[in-house]
Amino acid sequence: FVWLSWGFFWLAGWLIVVCLVAYHIFFMLFVWSYWKTIFTLPMNPSKEFHLSYSDKESLEREPRGESQQEVLRRAAKDLPIYTRTMSGAIRYCDRCHLVKPDRCHHCSVCDKVNNCVGFSNYKFFLLFLAYSLLYCLFIAATDLQYFIKFWTNGLPDTQAKFHIMFLFFAAAMFSVSLSSLFGYHCWLVSKNKSTLEVFRAPIFRHRTDKNGFSLGFSKNLRQVFGDEKKYWLLPVFSSLGDGCSFPTCLVNQDPEQASTPGGLNATSKSENHLFPAKPLRDSQSHLLTDAPSWPETAAKADKGKVGMSNPALTMENET
Repeated sequence: FVWLSWGFFWLAGWLIVVCLVAYHIFFMLFVWSYWKTIFTLPMNPSKEFHLSYSDKESLEREPRGESQQEVLRRAAKDLPIYTRTMSGAIRYCDRCHLVKPDRCHHCSVCDKVNNCVGFSNYKFFLLFLAYSLLYCLFIAATDLQYFIKFWTNGLPDTQAKFHIMFLFFAAAMFSVSLSSLFGYHCWLVSKNKSTLEVFRAPIFRHRTDKNGFSLGFSKNLRQVFGDEKKYWLLPVFSSLGDGCSFPTCLVNQDPEQASTPGGLNATSKSENHLFPAKPLRDSQSHLLTDAPSWPETAAKADKGKVGMSNPALTMENET
């Protein structure tokens, strides 16, 4: 009997230690990912998307219409952009005086994190949702036995029992809402869509294509989380690209673009897809190949091409 008692206390002690360690790990990752989400500034398009002084003058002189579009087409000739407006025109920002990169727009602050959610912090936002959900589920699970005792009068008659009831209800309700939001964004990642693209499909040169940026589940996932799996669960930036150019599968090639560089054509299981011919960043071009992994040097070289952080334009990923 004495040995059984010691075994019980030893097991209970280890259970407490495991719960404490797990709690603090979830809490640390939750706070870390939340901090990165709210304090990471959105990325500003690089200088190549800004109009030159001569192009700005030409744009101001020309009346609105086809003549202005001719100026914009000439300015965007060598830019990695494939989307258009609803009328088929080049997407141009009158406020910033630049050609809009694909999937970019002016920031709108997300009420949940008090920051713009875009390319630079979308991975952090996903991890924030994941660790928030795990944190709430852990609290609800560890509080469940005391919540049951509350209704069976198994707890001492003190005010603390009401705290237990409130804690369980709060954790359970947040778990339900977070699971819905996290599941929705997991679906967005699997389809390589932003929130706005779900309601307004991107318009390409020839037609609207709701799956125009989807490269398949594996590549869509790696575009957000990166190549190195050891960084996937940590709130450190590992996404591929620079937020200004994105690989896409287009059935019809844009006649305004130059000939496709070697190695960018790919064949799907059902039909041939001609990939866009305009220059993609190296880290994005690798997504168009079937190679299982990409060199780390390409990702390092891309860092020098990223625009300065500025709350001007950001990838469409609001919640």
